[in-house]
Amino acid sequence: MTARFSCETRIAAPRAAAFDASLDIDLHLSSMARSGERAVAGVTRGRIGPGETVTWRARHFGVRWTMTSEIAAYRRPSFFVDRQVRGPFAAFRHEHRFEQDASGTRMHDLIEFRAPLGPLGRIAEPVLRRHLRRLIEERNEHVKRTAEASVR
Repeated sequence: MTARFSCETRIAAPRAAAFDASLDIDLHLSSMARSGERAVAGVTRGRIGPGETVTWRARHFGVRWTMTSEIAAYRRPSFFVDRQVRGPFAAFRHEHRFEQDASGTRMHDLIEFRAPLGPLGRIAEPVLRRHLRRLIEERNEHVKRTAEASVR
């Protein structure tokens, strides 16, 4: 992988609630409403689990794309990895970690990707990194609200 970034989100809820919310397809769809993202194959509703796939369709940068992701590693409630098995990136991997502490959960995301089109794609990686970071941060706010609401 060539490009990477991480995000951290504090959640006032047990890590199992944050973990489960992070795997919820319906929550993901609501967090990506601006891009018109849809789940079109594989697990398209509810919670996705180990070894399962989902195929997403969305519009980013004015371009329609399709990406199939697989839950490649899974250790509830502390860790899972989703990775692209087919799609627009030369490679894409998203690691999710959940650590419980006295105030709730620290959710840590590590995203690693390689843009398509070889050297030409690498020129676009800073733009892709900023765009992906914004998407992940928006999604994480949905996860946070959902997990915190589940314990009220």
